[in-house]
Amino acid sequence: MIKSMTGFGRCEVAKGGFRITVEIKSVNHRYLDLGLKMPKKFNLFETAIREQLKKDIQRGKVDVFITCEDLAEEKVSLTFNRTLAREYMDIFSDMEKEFGLPMDVTVSVLSRCPEVVTMGQSEEDEEELWQILSEALGKAAAQFVEQRLSEGARLKEDLFAKLEGMLDGVAFIEERSPETVKQYREKLESKVRELLEDNSVDEGRILTEVTIFSDKICVDEETVRLKSHIQAMKEALAAGGNVGRKLDFIAQEMNREANTILSKCSDLEISKKAIDLKTEIEKVREQIQNIE
Repeated sequence: MIKSMTGFGRCEVAKGGFRITVEIKSVNHRYLDLGLKMPKKFNLFETAIREQLKKDIQRGKVDVFITCEDLAEEKVSLTFNRTLAREYMDIFSDMEKEFGLPMDVTVSVLSRCPEVVTMGQSEEDEEELWQILSEALGKAAAQFVEQRLSEGARLKEDLFAKLEGMLDGVAFIEERSPETVKQYREKLESKVRELLEDNSVDEGRILTEVTIFSDKICVDEETVRLKSHIQAMKEALAAGGNVGRKLDFIAQEMNREANTILSKCSDLEISKKAIDLKTEIEKVREQIQNIE
Protein backbone atom coordinates (compact mmCIF):
# COMPACT_ATOMS: atom_id res chain seq x y z
CA MET A 1 0.00 0.00 0.00
CA ILE A 2 1.08 3.54 -0.78
CA LYS A 3 0.85 6.14 1.99
CA SER A 4 0.58 9.87 1.62
CA MET A 5 2.68 11.99 3.96
CA THR A 6 -0.25 14.24 4.81
CA GLY A 7 -2.78 13.01 7.32
CA PHE A 8 -4.76 13.67 10.47
CA GLY A 9 -5.90 11.50 13.35
CA ARG A 10 -7.66 12.22 16.63
CA CYS A 11 -8.79 10.18 19.62
CA GLU A 12 -10.19 10.93 23.04
CA VAL A 13 -10.15 8.37 25.86
CA ALA A 14 -11.89 9.01 29.20
CA LYS A 15 -11.27 6.49 31.95
CA GLY A 16 -9.58 6.12 35.32
CA GLY A 17 -10.44 9.70 36.24
CA PHE A 18 -8.69 11.17 33.19
CA ARG A 19 -9.71 12.41 29.75
CA ILE A 20 -6.72 12.21 27.39
CA THR A 21 -6.95 13.62 23.86
CA VAL A 22 -4.37 12.94 21.15
CA GLU A 23 -4.25 14.73 17.80
CA ILE A 24 -1.76 13.84 15.06
CA LYS A 25 -1.23 15.79 11.85
CA SER A 26 1.55 15.81 9.29
CA VAL A 27 2.91 17.43 6.13
CA ASN A 28 5.69 16.52 3.71
CA HIS A 29 9.25 16.16 4.94
CA ARG A 30 12.32 14.36 3.67
CA TYR A 31 12.75 12.44 6.92
CA LEU A 32 10.70 11.80 10.05
CA ASP A 33 10.44 14.96 12.15
CA LEU A 34 8.31 14.13 15.17
CA GLY A 35 7.24 17.04 17.39
CA LEU A 36 5.41 16.53 20.72
CA LYS A 37 3.35 19.08 22.61
CA MET A 38 2.03 17.69 25.90
CA PRO A 39 1.68 18.36 29.64
CA LYS A 40 4.87 18.21 31.69
CA LYS A 41 3.70 15.15 33.60
CA PHE A 42 3.88 13.18 30.34
CA ASN A 43 7.57 14.00 29.79
CA LEU A 44 8.57 10.70 31.37
CA PHE A 45 6.63 8.92 28.58
CA GLU A 46 8.33 10.80 25.72
CA THR A 47 10.59 7.95 24.61
CA ALA A 48 7.75 5.43 24.76
CA ILE A 49 5.48 7.78 22.79
CA ARG A 50 8.07 8.21 20.04
CA GLU A 51 8.74 4.49 19.82
CA GLN A 52 5.03 3.71 19.55
CA LEU A 53 4.46 6.26 16.80
CA LYS A 54 7.52 5.18 14.80
CA LYS A 55 5.89 1.78 14.30
CA ASP A 56 3.30 3.43 12.03
CA ILE A 57 5.07 6.53 10.71
CA GLN A 58 8.35 6.57 8.78
CA ARG A 59 8.45 9.98 7.05
CA GLY A 60 6.89 13.41 7.33
CA LYS A 61 6.83 16.40 9.64
CA VAL A 62 4.49 15.05 12.29
CA ASP A 63 3.01 17.17 15.08
CA VAL A 64 1.43 15.39 18.04
CA PHE A 65 -0.77 17.32 20.48
CA ILE A 66 -1.66 15.67 23.80
CA THR A 67 -3.98 17.12 26.44
CA CYS A 68 -5.04 15.62 29.76
CA GLU A 69 -8.02 16.59 31.92
CA ASP A 70 -8.39 15.28 35.49
CA LEU A 71 -12.02 14.26 35.90
CA ALA A 72 -11.81 13.02 39.49
CA GLU A 73 -12.19 15.07 42.65
CA GLU A 74 -8.95 16.48 43.98
CA LYS A 75 -6.93 13.53 45.13
CA VAL A 76 -5.55 14.03 48.63
CA SER A 77 -4.09 11.69 51.24
CA LEU A 78 -3.24 11.87 54.96
CA THR A 79 0.12 10.71 56.23
CA PHE A 80 0.79 9.68 59.84
CA ASN A 81 4.39 10.30 60.96
CA ARG A 82 4.86 7.63 63.63
CA THR A 83 8.44 8.54 64.44
CA LEU A 84 7.60 12.17 65.06
CA ALA A 85 4.51 11.25 67.13
CA ARG A 86 6.64 8.98 69.32
CA GLU A 87 9.12 11.81 69.89
CA TYR A 88 6.26 14.09 70.91
CA MET A 89 5.02 11.46 73.41
CA ASP A 90 8.51 11.03 74.84
CA ILE A 91 8.72 14.79 75.36
CA PHE A 92 5.27 14.88 76.98
CA SER A 93 6.34 12.03 79.30
CA ASP A 94 9.50 13.91 80.29
CA MET A 95 7.42 17.04 80.95
CA GLU A 96 5.07 14.97 83.15
CA LYS A 97 7.97 13.77 85.29
CA GLU A 98 9.74 17.13 85.28
CA PHE A 99 6.80 19.23 86.39
CA GLY A 100 4.54 16.66 88.08
CA LEU A 101 1.74 17.34 85.67
CA PRO A 102 -0.86 14.74 84.66
CA MET A 103 -0.54 13.13 81.27
CA ASP A 104 -3.66 14.37 79.52
CA VAL A 105 -2.55 13.94 75.91
CA THR A 106 -5.29 12.45 73.75
CA VAL A 107 -5.14 11.24 70.18
CA SER A 108 -6.83 14.41 68.96
CA VAL A 109 -4.26 16.54 70.78
CA LEU A 110 -1.36 14.53 69.40
CA SER A 111 -2.74 14.66 65.85
CA ARG A 112 -2.72 18.46 66.01
CA CYS A 113 1.00 18.58 66.74
CA PRO A 114 2.96 19.95 63.77
CA GLU A 115 3.83 17.39 61.07
CA VAL A 116 2.32 14.41 62.93
CA VAL A 117 -0.52 14.20 60.43
CA THR A 118 0.01 15.85 57.07
CA MET A 119 -2.21 16.25 54.03
CA GLY A 120 -0.82 15.91 50.51
CA GLN A 121 -1.88 15.18 46.95
CA SER A 122 -1.91 11.51 46.02
CA GLU A 123 0.64 10.43 43.44
CA GLU A 124 -0.82 9.39 40.11
CA ASP A 125 -0.43 5.80 39.02
CA GLU A 126 2.09 6.10 36.18
CA GLU A 127 1.27 2.67 34.76
CA GLU A 128 -2.45 3.44 34.63
CA LEU A 129 -1.79 6.84 33.07
CA TRP A 130 0.44 5.29 30.39
CA GLN A 131 -2.18 2.66 29.55
CA ILE A 132 -4.78 5.37 28.91
CA LEU A 133 -2.32 7.49 26.94
CA SER A 134 -1.11 4.48 24.93
CA GLU A 135 -4.69 3.59 24.00
CA ALA A 136 -5.38 7.15 22.82
CA LEU A 137 -2.13 7.22 20.85
CA GLY A 138 -2.88 3.90 19.18
CA LYS A 139 -6.38 4.87 18.08
CA ALA A 140 -5.31 8.31 16.86
CA ALA A 141 -2.41 6.75 14.93
CA ALA A 142 -4.74 4.17 13.36
CA GLN A 143 -7.05 6.92 12.11
CA PHE A 144 -4.01 8.91 10.95
CA VAL A 145 -2.60 5.96 8.98
CA GLU A 146 -6.00 5.16 7.47
CA GLN A 147 -6.25 8.69 6.11
CA ARG A 148 -2.71 8.45 4.74
CA LEU A 149 -3.55 5.17 3.01
CA SER A 150 -6.72 6.61 1.51
CA GLU A 151 -4.83 9.61 0.14
CA GLY A 152 -2.02 7.31 -1.00
CA ALA A 153 -4.47 5.25 -3.07
CA ARG A 154 -5.60 8.39 -4.88
CA LEU A 155 -1.99 9.41 -5.51
CA LYS A 156 -1.19 5.96 -6.88
CA GLU A 157 -4.13 6.07 -9.30
CA ASP A 158 -3.17 9.54 -10.51
CA LEU A 159 0.49 8.57 -10.98
CA PHE A 160 -0.39 5.46 -12.97
CA ALA A 161 -2.51 7.61 -15.31
CA LYS A 162 0.35 10.07 -15.78
CA LEU A 163 2.85 7.27 -16.46
CA GLU A 164 0.59 5.76 -19.12
CA GLY A 165 0.36 9.15 -20.79
CA MET A 166 4.15 9.41 -20.73
CA LEU A 167 4.45 6.04 -22.44
CA ASP A 168 2.25 7.37 -25.23
CA GLY A 169 4.58 10.34 -25.56
CA VAL A 170 7.65 8.11 -25.78
CA ALA A 171 5.93 5.94 -28.40
CA PHE A 172 5.26 9.07 -30.48
CA ILE A 173 8.94 10.07 -30.33
CA GLU A 174 10.07 6.57 -31.32
CA GLU A 175 7.69 6.58 -34.28
CA ARG A 176 8.57 10.11 -35.33
CA SER A 177 12.37 9.85 -35.14
CA PRO A 178 12.91 7.75 -38.33
CA GLU A 179 10.65 10.15 -40.23
CA THR A 180 12.89 13.01 -39.15
CA VAL A 181 15.93 11.30 -40.69
CA LYS A 182 13.97 10.62 -43.91
CA GLN A 183 12.94 14.26 -44.17
CA TYR A 184 16.52 15.37 -43.56
CA ARG A 185 17.76 13.13 -46.39
CA GLU A 186 15.17 14.53 -48.79
CA LYS A 187 16.05 18.11 -47.89
CA LEU A 188 19.76 17.37 -48.21
CA GLU A 189 19.38 15.78 -51.66
CA SER A 190 17.22 18.67 -52.82
CA LYS A 191 19.75 21.21 -51.59
CA VAL A 192 22.68 19.39 -53.24
CA ARG A 193 20.85 19.15 -56.58
CA GLU A 194 20.01 22.81 -56.35
CA LEU A 195 23.63 23.71 -55.75
CA LEU A 196 24.97 21.40 -58.45
CA GLU A 197 22.17 22.34 -60.86
CA ASP A 198 21.93 18.80 -62.12
CA ASN A 199 20.84 15.39 -60.98
CA SER A 200 24.31 14.00 -60.52
CA VAL A 201 24.35 13.37 -56.76
CA ASP A 202 27.06 11.55 -54.88
CA GLU A 203 24.96 8.96 -53.05
CA GLY A 204 27.92 7.95 -50.90
CA ARG A 205 28.38 11.49 -49.63
CA ILE A 206 24.66 11.85 -49.04
CA LEU A 207 24.62 8.60 -47.09
CA THR A 208 27.55 9.74 -44.97
CA GLU A 209 25.89 13.05 -44.10
CA VAL A 210 22.61 11.34 -43.30
CA THR A 211 24.40 8.81 -41.08
CA ILE A 212 26.17 11.58 -39.18
CA PHE A 213 22.90 13.44 -38.73
CA SER A 214 21.11 10.27 -37.69
CA ASP A 215 23.72 9.51 -35.04
CA LYS A 216 23.53 13.07 -33.79
CA ILE A 217 19.77 13.09 -33.28
CA CYS A 218 19.32 9.43 -32.38
CA VAL A 219 17.38 9.11 -29.10
CA ASP A 220 16.88 5.35 -29.14
CA GLU A 221 18.94 4.84 -25.98
CA GLU A 222 17.12 7.64 -24.19
CA THR A 223 13.65 6.37 -25.08
CA VAL A 224 14.57 2.81 -24.04
CA ARG A 225 15.88 4.04 -20.68
CA LEU A 226 12.89 6.31 -20.22
CA LYS A 227 10.48 3.44 -20.79
CA SER A 228 12.53 1.35 -18.36
CA HIS A 229 12.27 4.07 -15.69
CA ILE A 230 8.53 4.38 -16.23
CA GLN A 231 8.15 0.62 -15.82
CA ALA A 232 10.32 0.66 -12.69
CA MET A 233 8.15 3.39 -11.18
CA LYS A 234 4.96 1.46 -11.96
CA GLU A 235 6.40 -1.66 -10.33
CA ALA A 236 7.46 0.31 -7.22
CA LEU A 237 3.98 1.82 -6.95
CA ALA A 238 2.40 -1.61 -7.32
CA ALA A 239 4.70 -3.10 -4.67
CA GLY A 240 3.85 -0.32 -2.20
CA GLY A 241 5.55 0.31 1.11
CA ASN A 242 7.82 3.23 1.94
CA VAL A 243 8.90 3.93 -1.65
CA GLY A 244 8.80 7.74 -1.69
CA ARG A 245 12.58 8.22 -1.85
CA LYS A 246 12.98 5.50 -4.48
CA LEU A 247 10.30 7.07 -6.65
CA ASP A 248 11.94 10.47 -6.33
CA PHE A 249 15.25 9.04 -7.55
CA ILE A 250 13.56 7.36 -10.54
CA ALA A 251 11.81 10.62 -11.42
CA GLN A 252 15.18 12.41 -11.47
CA GLU A 253 16.50 9.82 -13.93
CA MET A 254 13.39 10.21 -16.10
CA ASN A 255 13.89 13.96 -16.20
CA ARG A 256 17.51 13.48 -17.25
CA GLU A 257 16.49 11.33 -20.23
CA ALA A 258 13.79 13.81 -21.28
CA ASN A 259 16.33 16.65 -21.17
CA THR A 260 18.71 14.69 -23.40
CA ILE A 261 15.94 13.96 -25.92
CA LEU A 262 15.03 17.65 -26.00
CA SER A 263 18.65 18.70 -26.53
CA LYS A 264 19.18 16.23 -29.40
CA CYS A 265 16.01 16.70 -31.39
CA SER A 266 15.69 19.16 -34.27
CA ASP A 267 12.13 18.25 -35.15
CA LEU A 268 9.45 20.63 -33.89
CA GLU A 269 6.92 17.88 -33.15
CA ILE A 270 9.44 15.85 -31.17
CA SER A 271 10.50 18.99 -29.30
CA LYS A 272 6.88 19.66 -28.34
CA LYS A 273 6.44 16.09 -27.15
CA ALA A 274 9.71 16.20 -25.16
CA ILE A 275 8.53 19.39 -23.45
CA ASP A 276 5.22 17.68 -22.65
CA LEU A 277 7.18 14.77 -21.17
CA LYS A 278 9.22 17.12 -18.98
CA THR A 279 6.02 18.80 -17.81
CA GLU A 280 4.44 15.47 -16.89
CA ILE A 281 7.61 14.30 -15.15
CA GLU A 282 7.59 17.48 -13.05
CA LYS A 283 3.97 16.81 -12.11
CA VAL A 284 4.94 13.27 -11.15
CA ARG A 285 7.79 14.57 -8.99
CA GLU A 286 5.43 16.95 -7.22
CA GLN A 287 3.05 14.10 -6.46
CA ILE A 288 5.88 11.86 -5.30
CA GLN A 289 6.83 14.46 -2.67
CA ASN A 290 3.57 13.50 -0.94
CA ILE A 291 4.43 9.80 -0.73
CA GLU A 292 5.95 8.32 2.44
